[in-house]
Amino acid sequence: MIPYSTVIFDLDGTLLDTLQDLADSTNYALALHKLPTRSLDEVRRFVGNGVGLLIHRAVPQGTPEEVEARCLADFRAHYLLNMEHRTAPYPGVLDLLDGLNKAGVKLAVVSNKFDGAVKGLCQTYFGDRVKVAIGESQGVARKPAPDTVFRALKELGADARSAVYVGDSEVDIQTARNSGLPCLSVSWGFRDEQFLKEQGAQQLCSSPAALLALLTGEQSDEFPPISQGDL
Repeated sequence: MIPYSTVIFDLDGTLLDTLQDLADSTNYALALHKLPTRSLDEVRRFVGNGVGLLIHRAVPQGTPEEVEARCLADFRAHYLLNMEHRTAPYPGVLDLLDGLNKAGVKLAVVSNKFDGAVKGLCQTYFGDRVKVAIGESQGVARKPAPDTVFRALKELGADARSAVYVGDSEVDIQTARNSGLPCLSVSWGFRDEQFLKEQGAQQLCSSPAALLALLTGEQSDEFPPISQGDL
């Protein structure tokens, strides 16, 4: 018997490596307004709390609010047209999703990226592997609030008692906690293993193959089989 019948995934840094496209659109918007651009490592540290906070962190301190707002609008417009240039699933992710689908597990994605981008990227890269994809939209609080997780569970017709949350950041750890779900943290994304441990990660997975074994209750080199009580 599999440990969980539902898996809620984060998107950026968990299923998709979106960092370079995010950095390109960030620097496009900054350069358009003659502001200094940011390195890839800086953008890596800025992501995780939605594009509004990404741009807020990217613009120099003291930037007028109206300039920041225009940067955000320019970022959004540029990203929607350019978000698939250098984005790709992490190696092994499609096999992970296929394995979970084969096992009959319900899958959803929740993200702080704006809703149109989340749905578009999931359709492009995952097709029908993921049934529900939810991003930032008006009236729904961003992670780490539990709203998007609860909406995903409702749309899947899933029971939270048999669900688990998977993500790559401190925001995901907080989101799982606020949603009352166990959390599995992945170390291949935007935050490293030591940082995640410092943020209270309950269980770390270093590869999609190990995560699949963990989620389906199979033996792996990295983990023994688990039950819900283990988390």
